[in-house]
Amino acid sequence: MNHRLGVCAGGLPQSAPRPTGPEPLAPHGAGERCPRDRYGLRVPDERRATAPEADALLLRPWLPDDMPDVIKAFRDPSMRAMLRTWVTDEAEAERWLRRQREGRESGTRFAFAVVDRASAGELVGNVAFSRPALDAASGEVGYWTAPWARGRGVASQALGALTDWVFEAFAENGLVRLDLLHQVGNDASCRVAEKCGYDLAEVLRALPPWPREGHRHVRFRPGSPGRRAC
Repeated sequence: MNHRLGVCAGGLPQSAPRPTGPEPLAPHGAGERCPRDRYGLRVPDERRATAPEADALLLRPWLPDDMPDVIKAFRDPSMRAMLRTWVTDEAEAERWLRRQREGRESGTRFAFAVVDRASAGELVGNVAFSRPALDAASGEVGYWTAPWARGRGVASQALGALTDWVFEAFAENGLVRLDLLHQVGNDASCRVAEKCGYDLAEVLRALPPWPREGHRHVRFRPGSPGRRAC
């Protein structure tokens, strides 16, 4: 398990180069009821076309028009301290948004912009699910909350919606466990994890580029054979 990840006060896991993503995929394998993605895994069409639901929040794919908010969010010092990826200008924001799209197109990562329905579509955060091992029984979730939206319960509401969606959408591919990782000292992420049913599983030793130890929280899919439902 590579734990060299950073989670913001609701933060997005950042590890070695992994694809990231938004934008729905076109179906693969015409005529198949459940077409396969480019890796041969069965990918239900409904998973590509839907997004998690979170009551007052809208979780949608990232869009090019989100660039100003992405730059603004990444200017926050606390996010820079917790995330490996920095976005400081339009060129870097464009690359970040492109990685979100490419991850969805590859089927290995699904990232969603979190929007407040009650605030005229204000962008308030990000949640993401990644599964680097394509047939693995586990995946990772992460999130960050925009600095102007903290203290409103955005992270826990969005993470809860993402978690439910992931377990339902990927159940047929054998996914039974989700990991959430953050650096020690990020008490806000500990509280969000626990509120969303992610139990603290272990303390991970510090590894470059992260100077501090980390926490690994886990949640199992309800009803998984041999697993405790959270």
